[in-house]
Amino acid sequence: MTTDKKSFNLLLWALEHPALTRYLMIVLMVFGIASYFQMGQDEDPLFTFRAMVVRTYWPDASSQQLAEQVTDKLERVLQEAPYADKIRSYSKPGKSQIIFQIKYSSRAADVSDVWYSVRKKINDMRYTLLSRIQGPFFNYEFGDVFGLINAIEGPSFSDSEKKIFADDVRQKLLRVKDVSKVELFCVQDEKIYIEISHKRLAQLGLDITEVLNQLNQQNAIESAGDIKTPLDVIQVRVAG
Repeated sequence: MTTDKKSFNLLLWALEHPALTRYLMIVLMVFGIASYFQMGQDEDPLFTFRAMVVRTYWPDASSQQLAEQVTDKLERVLQEAPYADKIRSYSKPGKSQIIFQIKYSSRAADVSDVWYSVRKKINDMRYTLLSRIQGPFFNYEFGDVFGLINAIEGPSFSDSEKKIFADDVRQKLLRVKDVSKVELFCVQDEKIYIEISHKRLAQLGLDITEVLNQLNQQNAIESAGDIKTPLDVIQVRVAG
């Protein structure tokens, strides 16, 4: 005994039920128009970058020294990071740069946790690097786009006064709705230049090294012990 099963024919069903077909078409059209006006619009859509640049500086060091004592150690730590995919490193005199990429299969919500894990792992091994090494410094904010750039001018103001004013403007801008990041560029750091006369040093019988050592000892903060109270322990430091 055989039974013939006919497949469902949508076109035939629509012709046999014209009223219901028109109703469904109107409903779909209304939902489509409503969805169109509710679609999100963004001039700069969010895009998750799955790459991090790790830079380390060691003045006067050769590329081989950086590769052996800095880059190789950092690479071993990065290999243990979650979703680790590609690691490319470049070592040249005075500078080490590592480009660390994670797998594109990683979720966008997990990327920030990966960067936190990387920073933590590297900070935990930071003590194994020489004290005169600067860094490592991390950069993974490639997706930041500045929508507005303002310039502040003040010919009659000093650089320090302009910096104070710019910091105040920055704090106010951060309180504006939808503002997530404000950075200052071309800020002039305060510096003190000391000019030493070698002729005067010779007259006083002083050596330039002794003068530099005295300058380095100025404002040096050293521990002078602790003061213990019933509620707390207060550290005492003495400034030179």
